Amino acid sequence: MTGLRLTGHTTILREFTSGDLDAVHAIVGDPRVTDWLSFDARTRDEARAMLDGILTRAGQEPRGEFYLAVEADASLVGFVRLATSGVKAAKLGFAVAADHWGRGYATDAAATMTHHAFTVLGLHRVSTAIGPANHASMAVVTKLGFIPEGRIRDHVHTNGAWRDSILYGVLAHEWTPRG
Repeated sequence: MTGLRLTGHTTILREFTSGDLDAVHAIVGDPRVTDWLSFDARTRDEARAMLDGILTRAGQEPRGEFYLAVEADASLVGFVRLATSGVKAAKLGFAVAADHWGRGYATDAAATMTHHAFTVLGLHRVSTAIGPANHASMAVVTKLGFIPEGRIRDHVHTNGAWRDSILYGVLAHEWTPRG
């Protein structure tokens, strides 16, 4: 399923290309963004290795990861990742460049990917883990119908410290696509 392209209301989710390195580094190299993620800010070389891994995994069959670029107004503004885990389940992650926060891109990208998970991939469950201080991401998933399921203690080590995560989930029969 390479060449995946999903169209949301305000975003387009597309496969990454090797030409996306500058935009990827602008996102994953920015501590304003990575302070909310499960990894520290990355150097250009680390961003290149990350992108190379994404491109390699996109061609694997069966495909266990859908790591897509988020485009808005013809610019790469973020990413969304759906990684299968367990039986008919997947974990969702997303990020938007700090200069594009507050425009609804994360909500649209997460909704578009979750819709794909349930309607095309036939999954039963999608979950996401969010740092307890990341109120913006919690608002995104809550708006989409994800339900808080509990706290995972010392879930990720980032920025020199362990951080808890709040686990959210939505089941296929609970999913209501946005109109």
